[in-house]
Amino acid sequence: MAKQKKQPRPKAETPKGFRDYFGAEVDERNAMLAEIARVYALYGFDPLETSGVETVEALGKFLPDVDRPNEGVFAWEEDDSGWVALRYDLTAPLARVAAQYRNDLPSPYRRYAMGPVWRNEKPGPGRFRQFYQCDADTVGSASPAADAEICAMLADTLEAVGIPRGDYLVRINNRKVLNGVLECMGLADEGQRDAVLRTIDKFDKVGEQGVRDLLGKGRKDDSGAFIDGVGLGEAQADPVVAFLTSKAASAEETFVNLRAAVGESAVGAEGIAELEQIAALLAAQGYGPDRIEVDPSVVRGLGYYTGPVFEAELTFEIKDEKGRPRQFGSVAGGGRYDDLVKRFTGQAVPATGVSIGVDRLLAALRAKGRLSGETRGPVVVTVMDRDRMADYQAMVGELRSAGIRAEVYLGNPKNFGNQLKYADKRASPVAVIQGGDEAERGVVQLKDLVLGAKLAEGLTREEWAEQPAQVEVSRADLVAEVQKMLDRD
Repeated sequence: MAKQKKQPRPKAETPKGFRDYFGAEVDERNAMLAEIARVYALYGFDPLETSGVETVEALGKFLPDVDRPNEGVFAWEEDDSGWVALRYDLTAPLARVAAQYRNDLPSPYRRYAMGPVWRNEKPGPGRFRQFYQCDADTVGSASPAADAEICAMLADTLEAVGIPRGDYLVRINNRKVLNGVLECMGLADEGQRDAVLRTIDKFDKVGEQGVRDLLGKGRKDDSGAFIDGVGLGEAQADPVVAFLTSKAASAEETFVNLRAAVGESAVGAEGIAELEQIAALLAAQGYGPDRIEVDPSVVRGLGYYTGPVFEAELTFEIKDEKGRPRQFGSVAGGGRYDDLVKRFTGQAVPATGVSIGVDRLLAALRAKGRLSGETRGPVVVTVMDRDRMADYQAMVGELRSAGIRAEVYLGNPKNFGNQLKYADKRASPVAVIQGGDEAERGVVQLKDLVLGAKLAEGLTREEWAEQPAQVEVSRADLVAEVQKMLDRD
């Protein structure tokens, strides 16, 4: 009988494009989500939690801007219900909810949603296949006041999570203005219009001349490869460049430049009027250009949105992996998408919203030193005598009842040094020690591990004596004395 081949052990590794999150990272994200939810709720938005799995039909068109558009989602076929997929954003599920429960929900319906989304994209540095999104949307209002409110709430949210005024800017544009520009260009061919949109989306990377080249015959990229252009003439390209470069020193001048760019286009004029109304509403609430401004160079996502579009950009500099200074960039985006719910109902339903990249916001705060990446662990009650486990559990129970995070050491208590090493690894602030002698005298030893680390950094023996890292206290005062140490640290 042939010897059965031994099965190899599985590799302990995360799948490509995914990662694990530990302790402080999870705590920091949860704290940020709670603060964002607080601001959203303050604006009257209700929470909504949808399934992580949707039918492929409900998700609709897969991601429009991925390298592999037909593989943009993680999908599989069910035997009895067809193809389903993990959600790739939180907006498509909202459209399904708005249609499915349209007779039960208030109109307008204001909701926020937070949770992981999954994208079957090619992973890269800082680009993962699972990440958190944090959305807020108003479904059922065509008023520009709804767009203005989203922008105001976005600014307030950034400040609430620790991005001070001056370190961010919310920029607003309008797809209708771009449609007016396309009208001026006289492009009837849908393929050419799409090519122009893709070219406009590259403005922040290639600049004004690069856009002109790509609208014309083409250009060489940084690698030296030649990229074919759209094939437009110079005069046809002028309205696009005028649109992208129309931002002026004041909003009023910007609107004048935009009117010149859209010419006689009615839809372009409508878009400018909406931007003017949004700007006026924001100014009336005290949101000046130091926080929110109209900027026609915001072009990301214009192919998806139907009206106003907005983007939050962090304006401070960070160092890249090679030590070069660069701006942090966008952390949130959104806009008006009036056609999404129509897929389900056949009726136009106006909607506008924003999505915040929580992971990028956390990375920004860490880059500025506003998050330590550290967390305070639990108080550790050490075990000096196995037979007195009930006493130690009583201590930890008292600490927990007082709201103090605490645990009993549950490893092998034979080596006391290992218990203190464990407490250090857990980032514990205090270790509670009680042997038989202390128990007979009704006392405990409290070791302030935070102060001990500081003292070990170089204080003299006299300074050590003035503020000892370990003190003996009455067993009855355990909770009060531990709390004093935590407050001091």
